[in-house]
Amino acid sequence: MAVETAPKPGKRRKLSAAEMLRIVREAAACTQRGDIEALLRRDGIYSSLLTAWRKQLALHGSEALAGRKPGRKPKQDAKDRRIAELEQRSARLEEKLALAEKLIGLQEKASAILGVNLTNDGRAGATSDARSVVGR
Repeated sequence: MAVETAPKPGKRRKLSAAEMLRIVREAAACTQRGDIEALLRRDGIYSSLLTAWRKQLALHGSEALAGRKPGRKPKQDAKDRRIAELEQRSARLEEKLALAEKLIGLQEKASAILGVNLTNDGRAGATSDARSVVGR
């Protein structure tokens, strides 16, 4: 029996999802003693890696064998960051609107106390009338 080994490259090997699936299927097809070990030696992988691939395949299907980006997952993607930004902006604008409505109410009360008649639907033109009353 000849021992087959894969050449060792200088950097870490990255297997595609199709290659992983092929190896798992070949391992499942092995019937004689020593076939799986020969497969692992030929492809240069450890049995623990084969076990992990089998588990991923059983739990999540073939999509689980596809590679993921290295590193931490971003807490929010661009869409979520944009939504959060717009919600903050909306909250700030609502606060400004509430303050403006309070100021308008205060102006209306002040004009009623001073007896100043507001023009244009009770909102615009109050500044000139208020100046004339204050200037007296």
